[in-house]
Amino acid sequence: MLYVDIPTQPELRRLVSARHEASVSFYLQTTPQTQNIETARLQLGHLMKEAEIQLEQAGTDKRAVLSIAEQVQDLVADDLFWSHQANSLAIFVTPERMQTFRLPNNLSEFVQVSDRFHIKPLLRAMSVPQHAFVLALAENEVRLIEVTGDLPAEEVRVANLPRSAADANHTASVNSRSASGRIHGSEGQKILLRNFARQVDAALRPILAGRSEPLILAAAEPLRSIYHSVNTYPHLATEMIEISPVQKTPAELADAARPILDRLHGETVRAFHETYAERENAGRATSDIAQAARAATQGAVDTLMVDIDEVVPGEIDEATGAVTFEPASTAANYGVVGEIAGRVILSGGHVLAVRKEELPQNASLAAILRYAV
Repeated sequence: MLYVDIPTQPELRRLVSARHEASVSFYLQTTPQTQNIETARLQLGHLMKEAEIQLEQAGTDKRAVLSIAEQVQDLVADDLFWSHQANSLAIFVTPERMQTFRLPNNLSEFVQVSDRFHIKPLLRAMSVPQHAFVLALAENEVRLIEVTGDLPAEEVRVANLPRSAADANHTASVNSRSASGRIHGSEGQKILLRNFARQVDAALRPILAGRSEPLILAAAEPLRSIYHSVNTYPHLATEMIEISPVQKTPAELADAARPILDRLHGETVRAFHETYAERENAGRATSDIAQAARAATQGAVDTLMVDIDEVVPGEIDEATGAVTFEPASTAANYGVVGEIAGRVILSGGHVLAVRKEELPQNASLAAILRYAV
């Protein structure tokens, strides 16, 4: 199972708001396969050496550099930490504290030193569903399957998960007895199936608590509709795998789920493009970085789409949003697109981190505005 801890919105806002002259952001690729994790540990050591060079060039106090290095070295040496990983790791460090997030996405490796954290790659994990769960639900079996981008699908062990509808209702068969002394036939069967579905939902809550990955249901009627009516997980996908999951392997269920994940992301991108095109002529959409920066500073951006990979170095005035572009990244500046994204988040807007080819006109960003600026 992938061990992920995608930041909550309050955590993300705290990261965006954090300011320290020695703020270091690390991103590196990891793996849930513990026997292959050593490469990631070594790579973090290399990135720390690069961070030390950047910190020293910026004139950072040696005690602050030493504190950051000690925290990273302690993390590198933590065997338990490295035995529970996902596909990428984000690490945010100041001399006072460190925070880590294990992410399902495959992110590019780099380190950045500035007076604020570089959160743009982190947004990819919150924008694109590459990691999901499939609930294979049938009257006589129930399984939770974990689906990842490039690893084999696996069944997840779930405590207190009923083995079948009959097991949930302590009966030999939901087709052979009534649900009560008064209700018989198909109506009684639906009551028993609904009780089964509620128990499944309750068993999944500890596994899915705090997560945001899509849960895709694979079930036939009437269980498909019944489970949908009792589900409490907020990220149950509207589109379902419309086949009986009986005797389907985890790989087969994952193959059926991945096109749904692609369509979920595709629908989000298409909806953005449609709204962007509608509002552009009215002056309520822009792909100009300087204009987007002013709008974000004024709280005027409703939705922002950004290129996950590109870094545009510079600074943005705190009050006016005026942009000063720089030729190269240094510890004295930061990625202005990431800073715009942070200001959008703090003003209650939405941010989508995508690949460049998914942006209108292949721009660095695209903003849909609440009002013209």
